[in-house]
Amino acid sequence: MSKMRNRVCGAAIAVAVLVILTTATWASADIIDEWTKVVPPPVPELKAVTLSGATTAVIIGDMNQTSCLENPRCAATVPVIKKLTEAGRAAGAMFWYSVGGGADEKTDMVDTSFNPRDTSEWERINGPDKFHDSHLEEKLKARNVKTAIVCGHSFQGVGIGTATGLAVRGFAVVIPVDCLASNNPYATYLEQYSVWHLYKSGNGVANHVTITRGSMITFQK
Repeated sequence: MSKMRNRVCGAAIAVAVLVILTTATWASADIIDEWTKVVPPPVPELKAVTLSGATTAVIIGDMNQTSCLENPRCAATVPVIKKLTEAGRAAGAMFWYSVGGGADEKTDMVDTSFNPRDTSEWERINGPDKFHDSHLEEKLKARNVKTAIVCGHSFQGVGIGTATGLAVRGFAVVIPVDCLASNNPYATYLEQYSVWHLYKSGNGVANHVTITRGSMITFQK
């Protein structure tokens, strides 16, 4: 009986020591302490996608001259968005634009080739989640949209915010890494974080997201 008590007592002590050590480890370090030790995760897998124009929307956020023109990262996305716009228009996809920042009107886009065609395609809306205080959701449902491509500026703002809003509403989300940009001086860090956040985010968001490039997207009529 004494041996049994000793074993139980020994096991209890071992558990207590483990808890103390674990707690001490957690308490002694946080992300600021470990900032310079962080190793980036593996590169996400890019996947090609084929989309039906009839059930696809292209969402272009805050690509106006004020917020984009002076940012080299944002300017570099313009040719990609232009090609996606041409292909999406030809396939009959829905288009929706947010006009934010200091833009005066819809024609203030950084490239006039992908200006909204009429008032139904754009709204003046700031903030990262373009569903907030807009008619985006009802417009998507009215067009029977199942999948949405998100482009714009910034990646950590409109990219994460609107992609998350789409995912929690059950839409499939396509994120071309070359049609979203972030801000200097830490643009590349912000873009890397944004891609990983959407690629591995919790709450089921990542299950709705496909990471790709503009050249890997094909439209069908």
